[in-house]
Amino acid sequence: MTTYLDLHRELSADIQSEVRAAVERMGPSATAIKSAVTGLLRHRQFAYPLAVLPMIVHAVETGEPEPATPLAAVHVLWWTSACHLDDLADGQGAVHAGDLRPDEALLAAVVTGLPVPVLALRSPRIPEAVRGALMAEVVNGMIAAAEGQLRDLRADVGGADRERVIAAYRGKSGAPFAMITAMAAIMAGAPTERIERWRDFGDVFGILWQIFNDQEDILSGRHEDLANGTVTYLLACALQDGSPAEKSRLLRAHAAARTTGSARAEATAALLDASLLQRFAEELGVLRDEAHKLLCELSGDGTYLAMLQHMVDEASRIRLKPMLPNSSAPSGSDGQKE
Repeated sequence: MTTYLDLHRELSADIQSEVRAAVERMGPSATAIKSAVTGLLRHRQFAYPLAVLPMIVHAVETGEPEPATPLAAVHVLWWTSACHLDDLADGQGAVHAGDLRPDEALLAAVVTGLPVPVLALRSPRIPEAVRGALMAEVVNGMIAAAEGQLRDLRADVGGADRERVIAAYRGKSGAPFAMITAMAAIMAGAPTERIERWRDFGDVFGILWQIFNDQEDILSGRHEDLANGTVTYLLACALQDGSPAEKSRLLRAHAAARTTGSARAEATAALLDASLLQRFAEELGVLRDEAHKLLCELSGDGTYLAMLQHMVDEASRIRLKPMLPNSSAPSGSDGQKE
């Protein structure tokens, strides 16, 4: 079966060409900011090339992924900016990006996430008839994502529960994925009802992908979420379902985990409890089934629909394993975000 990774290998050069063209549209006098944006893009490379998502959605509707290449560029630009700004917010300090100074990187991130995606929509591949609607999606998506990010930053760990975390995830990750899938459907000429169903799919997929990233943070041993005090879905499950004594211990470990490796290890051990992970897997399965149900209702080109089904299955995999008795969790370096 051809996967989204295969599609990216085939079309990555075209995507990068659209990204470079969008940057160049800032004009001949913007040499310094073009250089800074290019440096930020070079520094921020993604392990999972989800930029092809709008191309696959477009192909489900039309059989052709290539016309949506400018939307893949929008995805790359938006997430490059969002990830840098997220690192800055989490670290509460200077964040370097390659050779760029922190202030240069911050300015580059703002430009990469705001005007350059709009410039990407000036691509000749974008039909004039839908350009305005696509630009409106970018603006509205940015607002929704900022709302979700603020909810995440203001989350009260003591009052954390599943519903509040999902509400934050729906904004910070669900909104940008809903934005890009809706944009692909608009560009494909889909009717309003299908555009909204694609928006629903992007929203669910974005939540799944955020939870996938949460798991990867633990598996990597970086434990950035604990070091940053982030309230993840798994943490909310542990706090909501634990006994008063277990909740109290986890809250103390979570508070100390910002600066202490041993506290990060203690909190991680609590999150890798076998019964907790079993419930976590069941709840992820509900989200996976919802995404598959939406795809089944949408139907379309079978080859590209299968790619999306594969992406959903990958995003919803339970990658965490219960911690064995007397084993220790990787704690990372005290006080460091790696």
